Order: sequence, then C-alpha cells, then structure tokens
Amino acid sequence: MISRVYHATLFALYQLCIMVGIVAMPLAIAARQAGITLPVHRLIDTVENAYEGAQH
Repeated sequence: MISRVYHATLFALYQLCIMVGIVAMPLAIAARQAGITLPVHRLIDTVENAYEGAQH
C-alpha cells in the first residue's frame, strides 16, 4: 500500500515539475540571455530518476 502511495506521489511530483518548467520557460529564456542558467532540468531529471526507480 505504501508503495502505491509513494509511486503516486512521485508521479504527481514529476508532473508538477514538468508544469513548473513549462511555466518558467519565459523566465528561463530571459535568464539565459542575461547569461544565467536556471537548473530546472536538474530538478526534472532527479524526480524522473526517482520515479523510474520506484517502478522496478
């Protein structure tokens, strides 16, 4: 039961991170033009790896 809750929570977190990444896209583009890189991709990769690891 806990495994299902953990899996569902990771899935929701993964989807939330993708949504935040999409919403932050204009800010990321402006930041990149200023020479700053936002680490949103690291957040998504970390949550994705945790989600995929929970499936096995």
